[in-house]
Amino acid sequence: MRILLLAHSFNGLTQRLWCELADRGHEVSLELDIADEVTREAVRLHAPDVVLAPFLKRAIPEDVWRRVPCWIVHPGIPGDRGPAALDWAILEERREWGVTVLEATAEYDAGDVWGSASYPMREATKASLYRDETTNAAVRAVLAALERRAAGQRPTPLAALDPATAGTWHPAPKQAERRVDWARDDTATVLAKLRAADSTPGVLDAILDEACHLYDATRGPARDPYAADAQPGDWLGRRGTALLRATRDGSVWIGHARRADAEAFKLPATLACPAAASLPECPGFATGDRHEIRYRESGAVGHLAFEFHNGAMSTTQCERLCAALDLAAARPTRVLVLEGARDFWSNGVHLNVIEAAASAADESWRNIQAIDDVAERVLRMEGKLTVAALRGNAGAGGAFLALAADHVWSRPGVVLNFHYRNMGNLHGSEYWTYTLPRRAGAAEARRLIDERPPLLGRQARSRGLVDETFGADAADFDAEVAARAQALATARDYAARLEAKRARRAADEAVKPLASYRAEELAQMRRSFYGFDTSYHVARHRFVHRAPHSWTPRHLARHRAGAR
Repeated sequence: MRILLLAHSFNGLTQRLWCELADRGHEVSLELDIADEVTREAVRLHAPDVVLAPFLKRAIPEDVWRRVPCWIVHPGIPGDRGPAALDWAILEERREWGVTVLEATAEYDAGDVWGSASYPMREATKASLYRDETTNAAVRAVLAALERRAAGQRPTPLAALDPATAGTWHPAPKQAERRVDWARDDTATVLAKLRAADSTPGVLDAILDEACHLYDATRGPARDPYAADAQPGDWLGRRGTALLRATRDGSVWIGHARRADAEAFKLPATLACPAAASLPECPGFATGDRHEIRYRESGAVGHLAFEFHNGAMSTTQCERLCAALDLAAARPTRVLVLEGARDFWSNGVHLNVIEAAASAADESWRNIQAIDDVAERVLRMEGKLTVAALRGNAGAGGAFLALAADHVWSRPGVVLNFHYRNMGNLHGSEYWTYTLPRRAGAAEARRLIDERPPLLGRQARSRGLVDETFGADAADFDAEVAARAQALATARDYAARLEAKRARRAADEAVKPLASYRAEELAQMRRSFYGFDTSYHVARHRFVHRAPHSWTPRHLARHRAGAR
């Protein structure tokens, strides 16, 4: 079919549907929802069989949905209506939730149902549920809806749903409904309220009397060992940039915050409210610790996880990851698995921290060199085999960082973006000019950089960028990674593989040293940071401040190829 994706932004769900539909032979194009007249023009140019809206903040024009079938991908069960489906599912402690594909009508979320899919809820933030379970369910629901239409079947009227199992209308929760009552709410309730508002709009509160929206909450330790006399709501200390706050029956970590003024944006908590940096450093405990970087061993395999919020890696985080890699390299293991985080393996440098710096150019320069240091440590780790295990999506510098490993394994539905150009035509670094052609060949490497296609893990595998894809879900993937890593560490030909790795690295170094690749890449990056072309700084500012899109990139708006 000819399918037009209409979306507020090219977010993770929209990218996943783009890849899944194109992979199945559909003619897919995208138009960002900028203005009604732009939408009308896109429909005229693409002449779609279906307009699919995975992520909208405005209604589709009536003259469009009356003329062309328009389907809304709603992150709620059949019958659920309103703009905050996942928020309420978390607040109401639903055990099961789902996604519904319904026809656009004049009434919000009240159209006939073309398809749906359900999933069990887990204790996680709204953003995490959206990126994993909701996105997977959306793919199943959309594919089922397309099969239904192709078979000539009709959708199910909303009125025909069983009222005993159908959802209902929910307005967006107001901040008064999200507010944490620190004196009365137990830790589970505090976490539910904060998780239901993550990543937007956050819970309005205060850090040391400065009004802030709070995000990125995790359970902290019991208070007895260190603050038995603390009152609920007291700020107890910090661990890195995260802050610990007392609850009625324990504590919670607050990882990120956004000041309440109009120009503020989300930052690590101590950066958002500098006064919080004066809080004491929290001691370590067996449970409830806040550690972004964790290392563990199982037999001959080391596992290094780096749980960086939204996959962004600041200068400081990269420096800490380098230290962890040095320690892991010195351990008597045979394989090191780089796990990243569940939601994102990595998305490269931390644009929000860069935006908040006194000099964005200087911080950009420090950050890109720090992440290059991470990549170099992986590339030069000759004493063991390395594996990048991609449970979640990866983009820009994070996607190329994964290529520094000897083996790249991913879930089949992970979305990878091997390019930088959307951020003001950045050239990029992380040694990609060495690792990308080495894997994909020079011609394919150039095509990926120029055309900027998002790739599913299984599509990246067909291009040589990923070695293996497996795992029905995150838990299945983790178990399989552990088993495969152990098999790799105990293989009879392990010594031969390690020697072949060393020999290839030595041969490559003789042809062109890693230092030369790095110098050439950084020379290009320096022009973007300090040169007369400010495209990168403009693009970063718009991204961080969530400025509305003014146009759809031509490589995505395929219906506009050749159009004037």
